[in-house]
Amino acid sequence: MALVIIGLGNPGKEYEKTRHNAGRNAVSLLAKREGFDELVFNKTANAVVGKGTIGGENATLVLPETMMNLSGKAVAAFVKSPKAAKDLLVVHDDLDLPLGTIKMVFGRGSGGHKGVESIMRAIKTKEFARIRIGISAAGKKHQAKKVSGGEKVIKHVIGKFKPAEEAALKKVLKKTAEAAHLFISEGIEKATMFSNTR
Repeated sequence: MALVIIGLGNPGKEYEKTRHNAGRNAVSLLAKREGFDELVFNKTANAVVGKGTIGGENATLVLPETMMNLSGKAVAAFVKSPKAAKDLLVVHDDLDLPLGTIKMVFGRGSGGHKGVESIMRAIKTKEFARIRIGISAAGKKHQAKKVSGGEKVIKHVIGKFKPAEEAALKKVLKKTAEAAHLFISEGIEKATMFSNTR
């Protein structure tokens, strides 16, 4: 059984550098760093997919080609049962965390993230691992400065990272790719410790 790593985002050029695509960008970076061949479009899953080994373990990297709130369709093509979800890692952006931080969680609620909700509905469980990538500005005490109000939130998540945020973003995507590598090669405990330490 291969471990399945999903990078959430929206497909298409116009979304490439948006905050909502942090998860997709992190998994693309992981593919590059691990020497995966070009990811290939899989019609059944409606996703671009790469298969290979990471740290001696078989891994399937998946970038859904659906809009974010339909991500579950692609995941259901690879994760056929709640039991199989134990080998799933979903990487996504998170408004509740400041840029520069990541957090690994397991079996938690979606926190209102539409892509994560879609996956939970599709595979009928929330018992899977996730890496949350912060996309909000930092407020006091390393907390995220919350954006509120429907339209403002949408504008923020599908907005592009500012030039001033690029360095922090690069660093955090690298850390996320390393955490995913650890999850695959050494398991969730090591990956969680690495992710959740500042």
